[in-house]
Amino acid sequence: MQPRNMSMSGVVDLAAVKAAADAKAKAEQARAEAARQGGGASGPSAGAVPPSALVIDVDEAAFDSTVIRLSDQVPVVLDFWAEWCEPCKQLGPLLERLTVEANGRLVLAKIDVDANQMLMQQFGVQGIPAVFAVVAGQVLPLFQGAAPEQEIRATLAQLVQVAEERFGLLGLQVDPAAEGAQAPAAAAAAGPAPGPYDALLEAAVVALDAGDLAGAVQAYKNVLVDDPGNTEAKLGLAQAELLSRVQHMDPQAVRAAAAEKPKDPQAQIAAADLDLVGGHVEDAFGRLVDTVRVTFGEDRDAVRLRLLELFEVIGADDPRVSAARTALARVLF
Repeated sequence: MQPRNMSMSGVVDLAAVKAAADAKAKAEQARAEAARQGGGASGPSAGAVPPSALVIDVDEAAFDSTVIRLSDQVPVVLDFWAEWCEPCKQLGPLLERLTVEANGRLVLAKIDVDANQMLMQQFGVQGIPAVFAVVAGQVLPLFQGAAPEQEIRATLAQLVQVAEERFGLLGLQVDPAAEGAQAPAAAAAAGPAPGPYDALLEAAVVALDAGDLAGAVQAYKNVLVDDPGNTEAKLGLAQAELLSRVQHMDPQAVRAAAAEKPKDPQAQIAAADLDLVGGHVEDAFGRLVDTVRVTFGEDRDAVRLRLLELFEVIGADDPRVSAARTALARVLF
């Protein structure tokens, strides 16, 4: 099997459609939070991981909670492989070695296709080994088949450069003495340590129940200022903002505009919001994926960003979100 798509030209496309400023801000918030929690610690750096934790095994159930979350801190390289695949036995150890050499600027996630057929189908893998990357939640195909080490090394170097310059992802801190530390996959799955936010979260729920959507939005934002990774607050904020957007809409007028203007991003975004509120999740996702396909530049990016916001409303673990992420990656790349 011959290697293909080793030029990393797709990285430029990825950077063009990603809201890099948002990703940088998120990365900076995460680093500030880590510094705040780890300030004054002695011995190995707080949050440091051992080199062995940079290579992880991932399955379908844990994909979003590990790969997607990790990709907000560090580029995650996906290696689709199988035990019976001879080229995989050559490529796998090479990727592992280069990942460890990158010293926290990459994480390698190995996916056994025999045990994870759904992931293989969602990524459109036609043959193995197949290698992808996930950067700030966005999927980038890298190459398929075995390739010379020099080409793979250059591809990964370009990936790291784009992640740092365009997305502000500086990777994980590695400490060879931290072999007992929590692996990044486990840390990502566990999420941030709980904070004293019960009162604010309760206030947001009370505001929602009272129809005070602006109050609920502000309460959730207050939590996220101090704890940007708080899952409950992120989900609640996404839901409250969605309800705020649709509360004064005229559904008939919105749907008429969407039908008349299939390439109008704002018309389709509004209709997708209504779809989701009405429980038509797949219709909302499909509408926006189709609109991304026929739009360009700022219009395309606006539609893509709204789709990512709607993913937050449903939750990363929902299979409909996983399917829509894959569909979005296919139309973008």
